[in-house]
Parts: sequence; structure tokens; C-alpha cells
Amino acid sequence: MQSLFIAGEISNFSNHYKTGHMYFSLKDDNASIKAVMFSRQAVKLRFVPENGMKVIVAGRVSVFERDGVYQIYVDSMQPDGDGVLAVAFEQLKKKLEAQGLFDESHKKPLPVFPKRIGVITSPTGAAVQDIFSILGRRFPLAEIIFKGVSVQGATAPSEMIEALEEFGRKKCADVIIIGRGGGSTEDLWCFNDELLARAVYACEIPVISAVGHETDFTICDFVSDKRAPTPSAAAELAVPDLNSLLMNQASLSDRLYNAINSIINTEKRKLEAILAKRSFSDSGKFFSAEHEEIRNLGLKLNMLMSRTVLQNKNTLTGLASSLEKLNPLSVLLRGFSLVSHNGSIIESVEKIKENDEITVSMSDGNALCQVLSVERRNENG
Repeated sequence: MQSLFIAGEISNFSNHYKTGHMYFSLKDDNASIKAVMFSRQAVKLRFVPENGMKVIVAGRVSVFERDGVYQIYVDSMQPDGDGVLAVAFEQLKKKLEAQGLFDESHKKPLPVFPKRIGVITSPTGAAVQDIFSILGRRFPLAEIIFKGVSVQGATAPSEMIEALEEFGRKKCADVIIIGRGGGSTEDLWCFNDELLARAVYACEIPVISAVGHETDFTICDFVSDKRAPTPSAAAELAVPDLNSLLMNQASLSDRLYNAINSIINTEKRKLEAILAKRSFSDSGKFFSAEHEEIRNLGLKLNMLMSRTVLQNKNTLTGLASSLEKLNPLSVLLRGFSLVSHNGSIIESVEKIKENDEITVSMSDGNALCQVLSVERRNENG
């Protein structure tokens, strides 16, 4: 049967993932027809059909004998309006954005002073020459680790994925530049590959995407840690400008020298002003008066200390004399004795009785005595 083209809106879309076959209906305002696209044709699609999408299909109409209805067997399909690649790009962009692959929170900062720059691009294109030239001019201290890959065609995504994974395994770069020069949408399409986008996202090393010209945008640009409008701009983003650093260092050194010199001159003027004062110009007279005042204060202090010591000495002598009078030994030396019984001083006959043994203490010793009798003195006589 002759092949024909039908334009319509997709409805009742069903994708049998196990077989890869697609079943749907095509409709317009007045009619609809069932359609099927077998897996051998479906795998060639660059976009995913969706309900409500307007498409143009090419195929043949035949009767499905089991149900006795006509249906179209689709050989090819393209969006009605926007191009196939544009639809595929927007679909993948929407999908990855919803999954968070474009979130700023996941983007890694670029190193300030990278030691090794990884470059993934074609070994024959103009982009690699621009990148090498700019890196060598701006920051010759960095080592360039180059991985040549295809940047166009069916094998390009897998080659770039392998290069990214190799850099990640070996950890042989501090930042990676991936990209190519300008071209058509078809030329740049490998940078819209979903697996490549996920590899860029998963790479532990910061990735700069530099694909095409400033007006070109790819999925790789959105998922990378930094997007550069061109490969040359990527090289400028990857490394600092050594000449500018040296100039800034020289400028800072000059500013530091001038600041220190200004501080020294200011403090020098302050010191000169202090030395010019009368106290320093006539220091002998200044210190002579101070010395005389200190000497007079010393004499007054010595006199006060002598007077205080004498007063304290007299007070101490009087206290010692009073204590001596109260000393029991002094009383004994005057002929008195102390009488005790069982270690207690006897001051009254009420505390002893006949036959008690008492101790009589005198200035030069003790005498053990026995009480023969006790007589109480008459208080009246």
C-alpha cells in the first residue's frame, strides 16, 4: 500500500517499554485514527511523543483484522511546527531540570589557582588551539591534561563520557573544560545527550562547558558547573591572569611600603615633638628638683618610722611588765605557795578533807602532804 502523510494531535498515547512499540491515536476536530509505531522505527525518534502533541507522521494505512478497524502503521514522525531537535531539546531540558540537575546548589566552585587543567575536545579543531594558547599565555604555571575525543556524530557522547570518567578516576585535574567550536544544531547535538549530561553532573571535578558560540545553548551548558560562551572564554574562566596577578602584587607592595613609611614618619614627628619639650631640653634641672623632693620625702618617712617603732617599743615594755606581775612563778618567788589536789588548785578548805593528799608547789619544787585536819576560819574574826 502507498505511503502517506497524516497531520494530527496525539491522544491515548501508550509506550510499551518492554517491546518498545508505541500505540496512540491521531485526531483533528472531525475525526481520529488509531496508529502504531513499532520499536524498529521508534528507536530512531529524537523526541518522545506525548499526548496533545501535534505531529506529522508518514506510514501506511491497513486494516487490523482482529478488530476490523483501519489504523496507520507509522514509519516516521516529526513535530508539526517546531523542529524535531527543538522539541527533543525542550523535553530533555524540562526533564533534567525537574530532577534538579540544573540547581545552583549542586554547582561546584572553580579553583582559584588550578595546577592541572583537563581539556576534552577534538584534537583537530580550532577550539583546542585557542584553549592551549590562552591557558599558556594567562597561566603558564598550570599543566594541561588533554583528552582528544569526537565532538560530533553518534560516538561523540560515549567518548566524552569515557573521558570525564577517566579524569574522575585518576583525579588528574583540578578543573575540566569540555566543548567545541561553533556549528549547526545538528553538529552540536551530541552535547544534548542525556547520558553525557548525567556524567557531567556526576563528575567530582568542576566542569566548564564551552560549546559553540555565545548564542548556542546545550544541555551540557545547563548541567555543568560553569557555562562559557566560547572555548576561548572557558580558558579565561579556568585560570587567572598571571601578569595581572604580578601587577596587583607590585601595586600592593608599593601601597604597603608607602603605608609603613607614612606610619614611621608620623611616629618620628611625634617623637621629635616630645624631645623638643622643656623637660627634655633642660633635663638636668628637671630631674634635680624631682630628686630633692624625693630626698625630703625619704627623710620624713624615716622620722615617722622611728617615732612609730619607739612608741610600739614602750607599749610592748608596759605589756610585758603587766604580764610578769600576773606570772604565777613571780608570786612563788615572793614566798607564796600553790596547793592542789588531784591536779586542781585548792582555793578553799571546802575542797579538801582529812587524810586527803595534797601537793604544795613552791618556787624551787613540790611537796606531797597529807591533811591532818581541816579548820574553817571564822569570817567574823
